[in-house]
Amino acid sequence: MALLAWLACTPSGRAFWFRRVAARKARGLRSLPLLLLQQQDTSSSAGADVAAPVPAEGGNDSAESGRPTVVAFFHPFCEAGGGGERVLWTAIEGLVRADADTHVVVYAADRIVSAGPAVTPKDALLAKVKDQFNIALDPSRLSLVFLKSWRWLEAKRYPRLTLIAQSLGSLVTGWEAINLLIPDVFVDTIGFAFIYPLVKLVFGVTVVAYVHYPTISSDMLGVVREGTVSFNNKGSVSSGPLRLLKLGYYRWFSSLYSSVGSCADTVMASAANSTWTFNHLNDIWKVPERTKIVYPPCDTRALVGFEASLRERTILSVAQFRPEKAHSLQLEAMHLLLEQHPEFRDGPLKVYLILIGGCRNADDQKIVDDLRKQAKQLDLENNVRFIVNAPYADLVSHLSRSSVGLHTMTNEHFGIGVVEYMAAGLIPVAHDSGGPKMDIVVAADDGEPTGYRASTAAEFASCLHAAFDLNPATSAAMRERARRHVAGRFSGDAFQRGFVAAVRTAAATAAAEAVAAPGQPSRRKKED
Repeated sequence: MALLAWLACTPSGRAFWFRRVAARKARGLRSLPLLLLQQQDTSSSAGADVAAPVPAEGGNDSAESGRPTVVAFFHPFCEAGGGGERVLWTAIEGLVRADADTHVVVYAADRIVSAGPAVTPKDALLAKVKDQFNIALDPSRLSLVFLKSWRWLEAKRYPRLTLIAQSLGSLVTGWEAINLLIPDVFVDTIGFAFIYPLVKLVFGVTVVAYVHYPTISSDMLGVVREGTVSFNNKGSVSSGPLRLLKLGYYRWFSSLYSSVGSCADTVMASAANSTWTFNHLNDIWKVPERTKIVYPPCDTRALVGFEASLRERTILSVAQFRPEKAHSLQLEAMHLLLEQHPEFRDGPLKVYLILIGGCRNADDQKIVDDLRKQAKQLDLENNVRFIVNAPYADLVSHLSRSSVGLHTMTNEHFGIGVVEYMAAGLIPVAHDSGGPKMDIVVAADDGEPTGYRASTAAEFASCLHAAFDLNPATSAAMRERARRHVAGRFSGDAFQRGFVAAVRTAAATAAAEAVAAPGQPSRRKKED
């Protein structure tokens, strides 16, 4: 403890530590030499992509050696198929396309290694990215650093006090990552802010945060304060003394989250609901001058060409199978729709609900199994289909044919799926909160509606019926309005321009600080 106090609290201790970090950089540990990265990429042996610290003679700073800038993405679950992974891989695509002198590293869970003897882990991962997101990447521009401690990030490991326990657990994985490779720029795209002080203050690396959803927000505090029952505020703790204890715990965690989040050099608020995410981040982290809005990428280019008319009588739901996505509410709404309009159950007016989503693990699969049971109990078996981990081509096919897009998550930070519905020509029926309410399913420039919003099962059922009850001309006009509203504003190109600009600024700042004070990380004061 005395040693830690000396390192942290005395000028001589801090100077000693910074000299150690600078020495590691000079030995080649700040960024692995490009030659080593390329050798790993072309090797076909097992574990070829596993980056390990390898000493090298002489300095390795990019400003001194002319080597590429190394940008490392902290996204251990990079093989998952959700909206967060679309952001990750679209960002990487934009970065390698825009900057020839940038080499990208992804800190990945070592479970990806099990790809079989004939295929390297990276090849298997990039094939999956191409299949799910239609993003093709040059393997020579990307390397993987595998992390053994990724299980510390899983929420299921912490059944109690999940917020603080998972955040502290992330320090274990963050420590492993930064010790395996100290990059020029560290980009967090998964949302573990407690790592930022470690990366920024201890190792002097510039931190860029792309925030999908704050770990805690005033909305979460409000749910507990008002005693509202939700998926993360069960009935047993939504009232009485436990509610007060949880409220105090949330307020304490919020203060910690504020401190660690403010360590980021650049903050990008994911969202067309930036009105939501951006405001919450500024409320908690209080660094508006370093926070900017970069709308997440939506595959509008591939979708806007679909014929908007002649659609099947299908309701499409696209969302990972997770508790907060509220798929159960969709089944309840479908049940009410068929009860109130039995002609939709069978015959020429029959309506289907198709739920497409990714399953990351056994917990997600259990959600699917429970939803299947619920569909059977509600007598929906002939009107509901589940498609798990669908290839990108299948998803696009359904988007091109379906009539209505359904979204039921409360306070969705953005809603990529909703934007894709609208770009593809579907009429959106989305939850009346978060991004869909504030920026996506809103009136067009001419004041006319672009879709429907609802909150309860009854409201969703009513909106679904209204969408199917439109006459052909009104329906076609709404679809085209919705498409025009989202096509340019939320495109992948717009996202990549904003993301690349933010990373370039961060890299320039890192280079300037390295020249001004080599080996001595700057300690930016938190603005009042």
